[in-house]
Amino acid sequence: MNRMLAIIEREMRKFFRSPTLMITAMIFPLVQLIILGNAFGGKIRDARVAIVDEDHGNQAVRIREAFSSVESNVRTFVAVDYSDEVRAREDVRQGRLEGALIIPPQFSRRFYEGENPRLGMVVDNSDQFMANSLQTKMQELVNSLNSPAATAKRIPSDVALEIVELYPYIEYLKYLLPGSISLAMFVSVMIGGGMLYIDDKARGVHEGYLVTPITSMEMVLGLNLAGALKAIMAGCALTILGSLIAGLGSSFQPAHVLQWFLLICATSFAFNGLMFLLMVRVEDPLVPRAMFGILNTLLYFPSGAIYPVQAFPKWLRVISYVDPFSYAVHGLKATLLKEASWVAVSQDLLYLTVFGLVSLVISVPLFKRTL
Repeated sequence: MNRMLAIIEREMRKFFRSPTLMITAMIFPLVQLIILGNAFGGKIRDARVAIVDEDHGNQAVRIREAFSSVESNVRTFVAVDYSDEVRAREDVRQGRLEGALIIPPQFSRRFYEGENPRLGMVVDNSDQFMANSLQTKMQELVNSLNSPAATAKRIPSDVALEIVELYPYIEYLKYLLPGSISLAMFVSVMIGGGMLYIDDKARGVHEGYLVTPITSMEMVLGLNLAGALKAIMAGCALTILGSLIAGLGSSFQPAHVLQWFLLICATSFAFNGLMFLLMVRVEDPLVPRAMFGILNTLLYFPSGAIYPVQAFPKWLRVISYVDPFSYAVHGLKATLLKEASWVAVSQDLLYLTVFGLVSLVISVPLFKRTL
């Protein structure tokens, strides 16, 4: 036991004596959270949309009033008056405008005569997110124009759908936080666990272990526990700082603190077991550096941290089902964003713990206690 603790002490001393390593493992994922959380997932604001009014009738006035309402409230777009359809279309093409609404001649007359008049909408569909947002908002305006006047029905017979949202609006910064916490632990394990062990072997430092009576089991446990402790510190630091930045005050309630702390411990154990299993037979120090980008892509992106798993093709879902990242992200989302009970995170805790134990059991016989 003392020999295993000596390995843990050595690894932790190396970690704390390298400020650059600590910053890389803990701070960089926080920077990524802030930048990506504010760069993606926001709502469109102040998009410049031209209004080409070739009708000047009552319905054209209603459309302008609807535009003014949107501009004053949700501010999805800002109306810009144009008199020439060709110039408006060209400005959309050149990027001076995000879209152009064309109100054709005789629009109001055709509307009152029931001839189903059409509005024209020019969008730059090279940016699908912008185009879809403008189309959605314009469809809402069209639906409001099509709303029938009040009828004399005593008993309404129309079917209506009322949406009930379980949670308040979740900004993308909050949505991204569980993935960033998982990524911080993975980076810590990759740099502070797998790479350091391979570097020690390349420099011959591990020869000092081999002249001692320490067993393979003790060495594997010591190295894994040291790596897991580094990842736990990185995960806790990012959870606290990220929750403060994102405004998740419920994360600091005692029950939720215990939930996310156990999830971080289980995730760190699983990640470290996976990395040690991959590196246990590696000799070349360049191999883990070459694998870092591949593993990051293979494990992080299919986890549902950025995009829902339900949107993946079947072959990618298979990767997601066995990926420990997926269970870490799911569990952290449940406790940080949904304030869920232990039932919601129990399967994630179980999978991560079993994954770490299996990786550790396989690593012990593969570990070579030789030069």
